[in-house]
Amino acid sequence: MNNLVSVIIPVYNCDRYLAQAIESVFAQTYQPIEIIVVDDGSTDGTPEVAKGFGAAVQYCFQVNSGSAAARNRAIELAKGDFFAFLDADDVWVEDKLTLQMAAFANNPNLDIVFGQVQQFITPELPDHLKAKLHCPTELMPGHIPSALLIKRESFFRVGLFETQWKLAEFPSWQVRATELGLQTIMLPDLVAKRRLHETNKGIQQRQYQTEYVQILKASLDRRRAMNKGD
Repeated sequence: MNNLVSVIIPVYNCDRYLAQAIESVFAQTYQPIEIIVVDDGSTDGTPEVAKGFGAAVQYCFQVNSGSAAARNRAIELAKGDFFAFLDADDVWVEDKLTLQMAAFANNPNLDIVFGQVQQFITPELPDHLKAKLHCPTELMPGHIPSALLIKRESFFRVGLFETQWKLAEFPSWQVRATELGLQTIMLPDLVAKRRLHETNKGIQQRQYQTEYVQILKASLDRRRAMNKGD
């Protein structure tokens, strides 16, 4: 399979980690790829980091609008047959795309391929902050953007990310994909490493849970409405 994969990296004030994320894409054993970095209004050195890779990275700046809007902007620019997402503070293992594209080759009916994720505490964190972070060492099923690969047409069946969510736009999108019955598999292989640091989205747990409850309620309402219509 020689299909173009569009790699979408939303970034906001992440100059410390962005280069490592981009380098992990360049290290992929699968080609061809295009890398689109959408800068969601960063005020740090993020633009310099992204532009430092030259023409190999398509850099786009937008006024701060949230990660859902940043992903959506990248999707507008993407030319690939497949979309892969990478958060600017995560890294891929080098055979991520090879493993996932092989799964698509083996089963043409698939829409989405996930893989396993391993968490790690970012090395430069002071010890007192490291002690506060819970970091399981085992592999976990990767229900996060950085572990996903999706066919272009399958993505558009679900639609763009909903921008009203500050933290839970990806779970919201996943719920909609499940409602539509998209064919999904979870590979047993490690595909991405999720960096834990002092400003992860996941640390804002209460707001995330509030949004997630609202998302599940909206899903339930949609299903009830569909059942009434049958």
